[in-house]
Amino acid sequence: MKQAPKGFPSNFLWGGAVAACQVEGAYDVDGRGLSTSDIHVYDKNLDRAHIEKEGGGTLQGIKRAAIDTEGYYPKRYGIDFYHTYKEDLALHKEMGFKNFRTSISWSRIFPNGDELLPNEKGLEFYDNLIDEIIKNGMEPIMTMSHYDIPLHLVTEYGGFANRKVGDFFVKYAKVILERYKGKVKYWIVCNQINLIPGIQFGSLGIYDDQAKNMEELMYQAVHNQFVASAKVVEAAKTIDPGAFLGTMLADATSYPATCKPEDVVLTLKKNRMQYYFSDVQLRGEYPGYALRYFEENGINLDIKEGDEELIRNNTMQFLAISYYSSKIVDSTINTIKPFDVSQNPYLEPTPWDWRMDPLGLYNCMSQFWDRYQVPLMIAENGFGALDKVEEDGSIHDPYRIDYYRKHIEQLKELIKDGVDIFAYCAWGPIDIVSSSTAEMSKRYGFIYVDKDDFGNGSGKRSKKDSFHWYKKVIETNGEDLD
Repeated sequence: MKQAPKGFPSNFLWGGAVAACQVEGAYDVDGRGLSTSDIHVYDKNLDRAHIEKEGGGTLQGIKRAAIDTEGYYPKRYGIDFYHTYKEDLALHKEMGFKNFRTSISWSRIFPNGDELLPNEKGLEFYDNLIDEIIKNGMEPIMTMSHYDIPLHLVTEYGGFANRKVGDFFVKYAKVILERYKGKVKYWIVCNQINLIPGIQFGSLGIYDDQAKNMEELMYQAVHNQFVASAKVVEAAKTIDPGAFLGTMLADATSYPATCKPEDVVLTLKKNRMQYYFSDVQLRGEYPGYALRYFEENGINLDIKEGDEELIRNNTMQFLAISYYSSKIVDSTINTIKPFDVSQNPYLEPTPWDWRMDPLGLYNCMSQFWDRYQVPLMIAENGFGALDKVEEDGSIHDPYRIDYYRKHIEQLKELIKDGVDIFAYCAWGPIDIVSSSTAEMSKRYGFIYVDKDDFGNGSGKRSKKDSFHWYKKVIETNGEDLD
């Protein structure tokens, strides 16, 4: 009889994840074009606990931001990883990383998105970056689209709501698959494909005044993204048969607020509408509950002949999940609409009202495994906090160590259950610009970066206490969590 695993497999890929749009900077270097992330202005009066949408706005506002010279746009500058990646990767190697997840900036390869030929300078940067990742003993995990859509494809084409943009994406994907075949095994096609409408601008490239029925437009754009993703999988089979392509969800598995049947059933329905994205891409067809939702909510999708066959024949090979915290569903307050959820009163909030729930990781990953039986990756997991640098330069972050310890404990429980999780990517192993708030103050890293919310600072890298802790975790393959 097969024995249950006792701990992490010897080839488990410990590591960390960042995104090009939050670290690279150099937004106007070597031919790169503006992307959707580059117009996310920093608001010093932001309400951290109530961020409903990330970036975007009206078409006029987007065009205005693209030429604005007065506001500060942190994602244009990141942490200057474009120039510091060698030193930064050396620090990750010191921690013992087995993987390093990052993304390729689409607008660095096709500055406007619709060019006939790619930007060779952009490709050369990723040649060097990927080679450096491998040289440092890490498996590169690359994301093709991570909130970096060329802005021109938004303002001139309407983003993924236009099928032409899907074709442009497939062209871009073929270029990088061909360029990095044999070097990159793991590809995430679209980052957090379900995180809409909160990040519909960065993920889909659609703006707030694009249509009267924005929900219909949003799901149409998602369909076009499904089609494009299937075409990418189809192309990869020929270009690089050894490549392993996956989709990624931001976990949105909710708990019912009570055992009242109305809470339980509404929670089930809401959770299914999050599984919808991975159901399509892993099972290869639109589920009945989603078709019913579209019909009852006046959503009419333009599904072309051949789309469904294409999706059915080109499903994803793994599922990547980002997990940070959990929410609840109260049928007296919440609706079926995406991400209309409530906070769990049993969990303590951070300044951003994210509530630590390690058992939520066990819960959601168990559900995904039971549902799909495909290899799983923790593509993001981490703790954003306001770190303090002491007079002697040390940074003590026991709260971050506590977060990781409790989540890795649950990760180990999943492994013992036989759940096939092959990689763990700590989110933001080095401090980066926050995706949701565009601030540096929300720090995730094991490595501190001396930059403030307006880009001031030396940029010096410093090791936090968690740096040494995570190094020990990797050295012991997850056994020593003290």
